[in-house]
Amino acid sequence: MKPPVHGTPRLMRAINDRAALRILLEKGPLTRPELSELTGLSKPTAFQLLARLQEAGLVVNDGVRAGQPGRTAEIYRVNAAAAYVAALDVTPERIDVQVADITGAVVGGARSPAPSPAGGGLAGQLRAAVEAARPPGPLRRVVIGVQGAVDPTTGRLDHATAEDMPGWQIPDLVATLGDGLGVTVDVENDVNLVALAEQAHGAAAGCPDFVLLWAGEGLGAALVIGGRLHRGFFGGAGEVGYMPIPGAATARDGGRFGHHGYQALAGGPAVQDLLRSYGVHGAGFQESMATAVRLAQGSGRAAEEAAAGLRTVAARVALGLATIASVVDPGLVVLAGSLVSAGGERLRDLVERELRALDVARLRVLLSAVDGNPVLVGAMDLALARVRDEVFGHATRDPAGR
Repeated sequence: MKPPVHGTPRLMRAINDRAALRILLEKGPLTRPELSELTGLSKPTAFQLLARLQEAGLVVNDGVRAGQPGRTAEIYRVNAAAAYVAALDVTPERIDVQVADITGAVVGGARSPAPSPAGGGLAGQLRAAVEAARPPGPLRRVVIGVQGAVDPTTGRLDHATAEDMPGWQIPDLVATLGDGLGVTVDVENDVNLVALAEQAHGAAAGCPDFVLLWAGEGLGAALVIGGRLHRGFFGGAGEVGYMPIPGAATARDGGRFGHHGYQALAGGPAVQDLLRSYGVHGAGFQESMATAVRLAQGSGRAAEEAAAGLRTVAARVALGLATIASVVDPGLVVLAGSLVSAGGERLRDLVERELRALDVARLRVLLSAVDGNPVLVGAMDLALARVRDEVFGHATRDPAGR
């Protein structure tokens, strides 16, 4: 049996500092007595703690608060300028950027054209997009959401073609971008980031095992198992677009990035073609889906055809979900993406019904509940979590340097 590990004074200070900073983030600004009560520290210890954090530049005085007659108390908050982070959502069409301080307050944003091979290098174009968001100070970390995923065994972006993401097929992608931007960079799959956003703020809050299915032009999934995002050995967990599905061609027929698999059955273009066969037309798959939902609410032959088309779409989506569920056994599926937004509650209900018919009886199906751009929300959450761990984990030393 191992002997108990006793905390050193330095370790205990670090634990107390981190706890106080997180309480100030969640509940601040606070007075010294309030911080003492919330941390369980004595008032003298809380006083010393605040002095250390002020000296380290992590906490600042935020004025005074009137208390009982004739009495005032100084209040303290986390220094917002202690660190800045940026979140990027990069698609073949554009780059969206948000900048936030360490408290999570958004302090800048911009939209720029997507990187192009003729634009003077990927890192330079991303740097220009970040600069357009006007960060108030040097960035501590940048998290970039992209289609595809970085293979940790090769350092290259995989599951995305050069046509989808031009300029991204370079060796040591993360390190190269970090050097070019002059800041620590993380490159994360965009659907994984949506799952993190749903876990923190949306439909998956409180569910440790769930699958997020992103349905738009293509299909992608994110797997959260035991409360943690599962990326897989090669970084491609959840890349279900080309998952073999009964009734669809396979890679044997069309090549790795050909028209096959789950995507060929239930991706946006396939859905548009399917609904057209039921007499539902639209300029794109989103309009076709929205039109089908609207028509199905009416009566007559057109309504019956639209309703039948929606049931067929839901059956195709559910077929892939049932395959995933048989392996992962999640408690929840969250549906997100432009196809889902167009289909709304009607599509969600039909998918859930189809899963019941496939004997996936207990799996809940919910729509995305994250406001705004969920890729940016997830990227920002990840950036802030990592920077706070870094900054708060090395918060202070005592005067003797211990």
